[in-house]
Amino acid sequence: MGRVELADNPIIELEHKTDSGLGGRANLGVIVLSSDQTLEYEFRSLLDFKGVAFYHSRIPNEMEITKETLAKMEEELPEVASILPKSFNFSAIGYGCTSGATIIGEDQVEKAIQKVHPGTPCSNPLTACKAALRALGLKRIGLLTPYDPAITAEMRDNLSDNGFTIPITGSFFESDDFVVGRISSESILKSVLKIGACEECDGVFVSCTNLRVVSVIEEAESRLGKPVTSSNHALAWHLLRLSGIKDCPENLGSLFQKQLKE
Repeated sequence: MGRVELADNPIIELEHKTDSGLGGRANLGVIVLSSDQTLEYEFRSLLDFKGVAFYHSRIPNEMEITKETLAKMEEELPEVASILPKSFNFSAIGYGCTSGATIIGEDQVEKAIQKVHPGTPCSNPLTACKAALRALGLKRIGLLTPYDPAITAEMRDNLSDNGFTIPITGSFFESDDFVVGRISSESILKSVLKIGACEECDGVFVSCTNLRVVSVIEEAESRLGKPVTSSNHALAWHLLRLSGIKDCPENLGSLFQKQLKE
């Protein structure tokens, strides 16, 4: 204890203690697209657990989503990952772009992040989607995206190459990411129900972190009688599980009742 004399108005040094901070159980980092309007909003409800903290940085990207503009992000990833301080000891870090991970490659995304955060578990919505589908025991997936057909086809092929059957695929055919963030939840729910009505699929995955899906997942699952997940939904779940957080809240859909499947 001490005091600093400043004329007639001294500043008194006060005692203080420290604790484990907001992330006493887990510190989660996410790299968010500069054009994304939705991820942080949905993550606030998906990561609302005591002792779990969420920090993010933003990566520059073009508003027009094409294979070429997505690929450009790869070289920016290490620098943007460095904005997430190493001293935070992140439990897991995610890259928040499903189409970007599809075009750049999941392994390349992980490698770029781990250049700055070596040994830290990494995920992205595509990797998280696969982990989520396996945890749910799903093999036949209805796929819904906002993308143009070329990107949607790449994603469908990626899932097919990893052991999933995609009997039905739908898209909003929208390449402007600003518009994607303004697609109404009502439109998304209607489309999920249409895709999920296919008798050959046993669950639905909605791709894109900029689509507002989380608020309609429980209703969609109830009406379809099938599991539904999305990019933000699966990514948040995967980051939690990679961090050792096994909480199973009742209000976030069937996926959050599941643990990682070995």
